[in-house]
Amino acid sequence: MRARRALTSAGALALLAMTATACSGEAARLGMPEPISDQAERILQLWQGSWIAAFAVGGVVWGLILWAVLFHRKRSDDLPPQVRYNLPIEMLYTAVPFVIIAVLFYFTARDQSYIEKTSDDNVAAVIDVYGFQWSWQFDYKESLAKDAPTVASVVGVPVDPNAASKPQVMIPAGQKVRFRLHSNDVIHSFWVPALLYKKDMIPGYVNEFEITAKKTGLYEGRCAELCGVDHSRMLFQLKVVTPEEYQKFIAESKAAGGTQ
Repeated sequence: MRARRALTSAGALALLAMTATACSGEAARLGMPEPISDQAERILQLWQGSWIAAFAVGGVVWGLILWAVLFHRKRSDDLPPQVRYNLPIEMLYTAVPFVIIAVLFYFTARDQSYIEKTSDDNVAAVIDVYGFQWSWQFDYKESLAKDAPTVASVVGVPVDPNAASKPQVMIPAGQKVRFRLHSNDVIHSFWVPALLYKKDMIPGYVNEFEITAKKTGLYEGRCAELCGVDHSRMLFQLKVVTPEEYQKFIAESKAAGGTQ
């Protein structure tokens, strides 16, 4: 009876902890920032699913440990029944981890294909991002063509980590945006935490990805690859605006000669 009460109490505490966690949106994200794009939401779902699988496996393991401790305590000097050479149990030990790995691999591959997918058309904005020691340049293109003219360009300078003003890259909300990543010197990494995603910028190679932002606002970004002595000054901001505000920005940049 004492052992049963202990198990009941432990289960009640676990249920209470899970309920309290579910009540908080921040806790439910398990350390991830609030996603602002369709792709970021898919990443968050994969992250949460992985934790659910981990909690399930951990619950089974801890349950078996507690069951063994509480119900199979030593009562005599007799050797308890052994399970060596028990073929069904050994097959179970082997098969279950493979099933878990296969399921996690499937969902990871599925979501990676979705996140990394790029389209040939129907892109509202094309932005070439150049990382250099130690800042950023954002070139806005008219189309996906490699020789498409630059209609607006924002060239940043290294900024103090505590500075309020940073180079900004602007994108329209609710529309597909293509980022093309370049590096002029060493490997950098384009990272906006609110996108739950980062991608390396490699000299001589162009990396690409697309997002569809859902929430307007100003979001911090930075280089996530140690690239030199002033790496900490490679800061920028992602500004998500309405499509009308984005088109106004492009029109004003064209009128001003394209460079800011």
